[in-house]
Amino acid sequence: MKTSSWHFYVLLCADGSYYAGVTTDTERRLHEHNHTKRGAKYTRRRRPTKIVLLEPHPDRSSAMKAENSFKRLTRKQKEEKINESR
Repeated sequence: MKTSSWHFYVLLCADGSYYAGVTTDTERRLHEHNHTKRGAKYTRRRRPTKIVLLEPHPDRSSAMKAENSFKRLTRKQKEEKINESR
């Protein structure tokens, strides 16, 4: 049985806002956010988006914990975390 690698990701939207999520396929998910109705409702009005932070995680649970922690940060703290990863 193959185990999927989960990723926590952050998108920078066209309006300068951030969107955070988790996925097993970052290319597919970015395509969905930018070109299909399967993207989040939030990103549909804020296209185009690009990935500015991508963290691998061993399972969905840890990826979702990273997402929830990120969402609790202030804008300044989010920007610092994104800049640290570059």
